[in-house]
Amino acid sequence: MNRPASDSLLAPGPLVLAAMIAAAALSRLLPHPPNFSPVEAMALFAGAHFASRRWAFAVPLLGMFLSDLALAAINGGLYATWFGNGGIWMVYLCIALSTALGLNLRGKAGGGRVLGYSLLGSVLFFVVTNFGAWLFQPLPTYPMTAAGLAAAYVAGIPFFQWTVLGTLTYAALLFGGFALLRRHVPALRPQTV
Repeated sequence: MNRPASDSLLAPGPLVLAAMIAAAALSRLLPHPPNFSPVEAMALFAGAHFASRRWAFAVPLLGMFLSDLALAAINGGLYATWFGNGGIWMVYLCIALSTALGLNLRGKAGGGRVLGYSLLGSVLFFVVTNFGAWLFQPLPTYPMTAAGLAAAYVAGIPFFQWTVLGTLTYAALLFGGFALLRRHVPALRPQTV
């Protein structure tokens, strides 16, 4: 059975998309404010541009996993224990959910829509990961009550501004950068939405 070129990660379009997502994921290794990261933007971008849904979900998850492994190797200790905590799966769940959101941007990833979906993705990340911090806390920081859950959300508020700024910054870089590339490199047009 012959697959279309868009289904192959080695076609020009998907290869460029994967490289851009890998670069964004590796930027997590650079010094940055807490939660100022490419996580949500990479997922939205992949959902919006990979013609293959399989690659749309796999590439940002793999990029995140590889950057998490690198961060654990570099930082060791507390960061490495993150892999044993259920909260990490909430982050990966957010990536998958944001990729699904990004599917709604296919063929219509204008500035206003990318802004709206970036804000929605940031809120999703805040809600899901702070729930995970409460549910899977390694030490009993918050009681397993509604008040404890509320306290976990309140504790996350200072980080939310960085989540929004990081998502908006990386969304502008990924979506804007790829739009420029597609305009100047015709070979990128057929393999991607």
